[in-house]
Amino acid sequence: MKRNIVIAAVTAAALIGGGSATALAVAGDDDGPARQPSARGADDARDDSRDDDAAEEKSEAARAEKAEVSAAGAVDAALGHTPGTAVSVDLDDDAGKAVWEVDVLTRGGNWRSVGIDPVTGGVLGSHAGDEDDTAEIRAALKGTSTSAAEAARAAAAKGTVTSLDLEDEDGGSGFWDAETRSPDGVEHDWRVDPRTGRVSPAATSDDD
Repeated sequence: MKRNIVIAAVTAAALIGGGSATALAVAGDDDGPARQPSARGADDARDDSRDDDAAEEKSEAARAEKAEVSAAGAVDAALGHTPGTAVSVDLDDDAGKAVWEVDVLTRGGNWRSVGIDPVTGGVLGSHAGDEDDTAEIRAALKGTSTSAAEAARAAAAKGTVTSLDLEDEDGGSGFWDAETRSPDGVEHDWRVDPRTGRVSPAATSDDD
């Protein structure tokens, strides 16, 4: 508002004096040029995503290094607590603490998720599972003579097993899908034959 008054006064003086006047308007702090959107926003988002991935990989590596109890050992401990058939075992993070989560199809046909301490092998607790593909799992188990513990021990020859899951294929046949971490921190996926226990590299999208 003050700037407009000054300009008006100078213009009026120029008209009255019959001469010419040059008005120099000085913009206030709030009248500067509009800021252009910065391209750094997208770059920062990508950097944050990469940082998150790196942090997760570092966390997974730390859990694997601290796990004194193997995946096979976790399965044995879980079945000792909850008899049945183990169909998966994963080294997860529970509130900042590593824990083996073993999914068990009990003899009564119920699902239980059993937590195993990766250091002591003790049972941390169990709770009802929420599997909704019981029929598919049962079909996959029919052609499986290699147990989860046996598959985990076989895959351990390739590195530290961090997860093992029973997967079903078309036609009802199943196989064990294992993930290992090598000493240099590289993750690998493996397929464990459900009948022979033979370990082979898992097929990638390029192989399909």
